[in-house]
Amino acid sequence: MAATQPGTPDPSVIPPPPPGYPPYQGEPKKKRGLLIAAISLVVIMVLCVGGGVVAFLTLRNAETGEGAKEPAVAVDEFLTAVYKDRDATKAASRVCAASRDDGKITAKVAEVQKYASAYQNPRFRWTTPKVDNQTGERATVSTRVTMTTSDEKVADQDLRFTVVQKTGWWVCEVA
Repeated sequence: MAATQPGTPDPSVIPPPPPGYPPYQGEPKKKRGLLIAAISLVVIMVLCVGGGVVAFLTLRNAETGEGAKEPAVAVDEFLTAVYKDRDATKAASRVCAASRDDGKITAKVAEVQKYASAYQNPRFRWTTPKVDNQTGERATVSTRVTMTTSDEKVADQDLRFTVVQKTGWWVCEVA
């Protein structure tokens, strides 16, 4: 075997590994806290905006104006608007916002008008609306509508109304 010269490395000796990198310690705590705060702020903003949209959609159909003082009065005013005045706008002003459908109300008034034009001098009258059941902000009112013609034809219809109180009493359902 040949001798190695001084200053030359011995090939049989494995050199030591290079110095290592320090272990990974993650991001500093400050940045993680800032990230959590930013995400929390975004979530709060989304909830606030979402709540505002829900409030707008809920309140846009709020009752405007004053309803009737009593459930029976609300029904009487509604019947007067539909059967005597035949005024869809006036009838709609007696209906609660949740049930107010101008198209349906106009169609009902047109139906009464068409029905009335098919007979000689029709007259509509109804019994005094009677409150059958009242619990807090809700009442059931009934009446009988009668149409009489000049040639003595008579037609009766029993109606039951659901009336609710918000800013006064409003008709919400007719059955």
